[in-house]
Amino acid sequence: MKIMSVRFWGTLSIITIIILVFGTAYSLGFSPFTNVRTKLVISTTTSLYDTGLLEILEEYFEINYPIDTYFISSGTNSAIQYAKNGDADMILVHAPSKEYTFLEDGYGVCRKIFSYNYFTIIGPVEDPVNIIGLSPTQALAKIVDAGRKSEITWISRGDESGTHSKEKELWTASGFDWNELRNEDRWFRESGTGMGKTLQIANEKSAYTLTDIGTYITYFSDHLISLDILVDSERDLLNVYSAIAVNQTYNPDVNFDGAITFIKFLTSDIGQQIIEEFGQETYSQPLFYPAVQLLNDNTVPNLVNWIIELAYFNGSECPLKYQNNHKEMYS
Repeated sequence: MKIMSVRFWGTLSIITIIILVFGTAYSLGFSPFTNVRTKLVISTTTSLYDTGLLEILEEYFEINYPIDTYFISSGTNSAIQYAKNGDADMILVHAPSKEYTFLEDGYGVCRKIFSYNYFTIIGPVEDPVNIIGLSPTQALAKIVDAGRKSEITWISRGDESGTHSKEKELWTASGFDWNELRNEDRWFRESGTGMGKTLQIANEKSAYTLTDIGTYITYFSDHLISLDILVDSERDLLNVYSAIAVNQTYNPDVNFDGAITFIKFLTSDIGQQIIEEFGQETYSQPLFYPAVQLLNDNTVPNLVNWIIELAYFNGSECPLKYQNNHKEMYS
């Protein structure tokens, strides 16, 4: 009888686990009983890919769902273009103005903000321009003055990425035009490449540049660069990441169900936990911060207001007409 009792409770525990796993799968919108694996192509900004976050998310996702994920890593502008061309089922990007155009033009639906961190202005440890602690606009004004005196070099992404879009916004706020600055080639240089390579170029030239904090921490900790953080954690340096599914109406062949499943996974408790914990063990600090609970509970009002001001459209992360009958994602 004792052996039968152990077996009974062991079997019951296994059944309970199976029910929990299946329940989670159903809550994210798919049946775990299917044996057919589908393909999901995601075009993504380089910062999410280069840091290794997507590799961790992919591993968990593919174990738990019958979907094989494939990533195309590029700047935000290129990531969006891949989706427009029909080469991707969804996008992960960080340029709100470009995202809104993507929605408005009918290419995307079901936008969800899933994470945030900050951009930062970095430069040589000795900081010859002395910008440490200044606001972004004050720092950029001093950088222009020093550059025109041939005292320093600035490296711009110049690739229409999310980081480049933020850089141009900051130049405008500082009273300068990026297109005019790029002609001052004695000190203003364009890398025309991803964030990691841009950091390495800036490091080689002991230059100043704008970067997302996640890629910076990864490259600095791996001893690939030695540049210092000089200006960070300001409102205007907030960096918000969003997921957007490609509109089925625009592209009938898109794996829309797979995209929605991945978006729900990203914004689920487990997806947000993976984002929160990523980098803690290796770098003793997070590279990205989860955004869902923050926005739902308004736990840090000032930060929530910054996200709303910089990354919401008409008071919503995704206006009703772009929610594509998935209102449950926004309740």
